[in-house]
Amino acid sequence: MIAKGGKTVYGATIGILMLETRFPRIPGDMGHALTWPFPVLYKTVRGASPDRVVRQKAEGLLDAFIEAGREMVKDGADGITTTCGFLSLMQEELADALGVPVATSSLMQAPMIQSLLPPGRRVGVLTISKESLTPEHLTKVGVPADTPVWGTEGGAEFSRVILNDEDRLDVDAARADLVQAASDFQAAHADLGAILLECTNMMPYAADVRRVTGLPVFSIRSFVCWFQSSLAPARFPDP
Repeated sequence: MIAKGGKTVYGATIGILMLETRFPRIPGDMGHALTWPFPVLYKTVRGASPDRVVRQKAEGLLDAFIEAGREMVKDGADGITTTCGFLSLMQEELADALGVPVATSSLMQAPMIQSLLPPGRRVGVLTISKESLTPEHLTKVGVPADTPVWGTEGGAEFSRVILNDEDRLDVDAARADLVQAASDFQAAHADLGAILLECTNMMPYAADVRRVTGLPVFSIRSFVCWFQSSLAPARFPDP
């Protein structure tokens, strides 16, 4: 057997481009390494604050994301993803620049989820900031602009802590925000057939959203686990 080299790190096929943050990242959050059932690589993009990426459409940050992505590919990543669904705006540019498969945003799952649903049912997007999620964020990754969208801004904790990058998070209050937003979303859209969590910090509460709505809940974790399985397919014993 001959082993082939060319990388620095082996066994971590997914590289995660991180926003520069200080808010708590609890288990289930994309930036908490124990969230993943496989090794991952992390790289922080300096200057990419939640406010700048979400509220300011990541203006002026493309080159920094490309540079960080190239460094991770050089180190060993076979595929790249990010920690913010709003980076769907960079999908085409990062895929062109990095030379490996790129999955910038949880939003990319929406067309596939829609194809799973029975007639008369629609996938809806639960986002950290409805006012900031524009039709461009959706259409950049193939999501119809009229897709139902609901935000968590009306809550007491989750959106405020993440978007303002605060260093303290009341987890129970954040969970309550997600549950309330999901319940209100379902009540407002009788045709809702599945919920797609735009925000990568919502993953710790996905089971709570599923419990209160009874709907399938998709997140960046479901997306990246699927993505990773293509880069490191399971090997089965010979019959």
